[in-house]
Amino acid sequence: MKLKLLFLGLAAIVAVKTQAQQSDEINKVKQVLESYKQAIESLDTTGTGNLFVSQSIVIESGKVEGRYQDYLANHLGPELHHFESFKFSDYEVAIEVALPFAFATETYIYTIVLSNDKSVIERKGVATSILKKENGQWKIWQTHSSARRPQTNH
Repeated sequence: MKLKLLFLGLAAIVAVKTQAQQSDEINKVKQVLESYKQAIESLDTTGTGNLFVSQSIVIESGKVEGRYQDYLANHLGPELHHFESFKFSDYEVAIEVALPFAFATETYIYTIVLSNDKSVIERKGVATSILKKENGQWKIWQTHSSARRPQTNH
């Protein structure tokens, strides 16, 4: 009986430790996604390449944009220069960790104000990302985002 209690006690300790490690990994993944989101909102992508693996894949609204470096140089970077502001709202994220990968689904609304005419673009978006832990750091391996106009009630 004492052996059985000892085994159950050890199993409980391992379960609590594993759950704490899982929670820690989820928080680290959230930090990577938050850093990227903050860079977009600040319209400054300096250093964001460090959030992605070198052979990353970016897919946006039905188009394979290529590696993050290509996406940044040919799409995101030039596009941000036309924005006065870019804000996320109603942001939610769900993360599942299965080492060495993590899987994230983000939902949000983004609002863009254009620099030239102050027009406003609002979209409801979703992104799914696969992150990979490399050398102790979580980095985005693949991300796929899409957006649509929010439904209006008439």
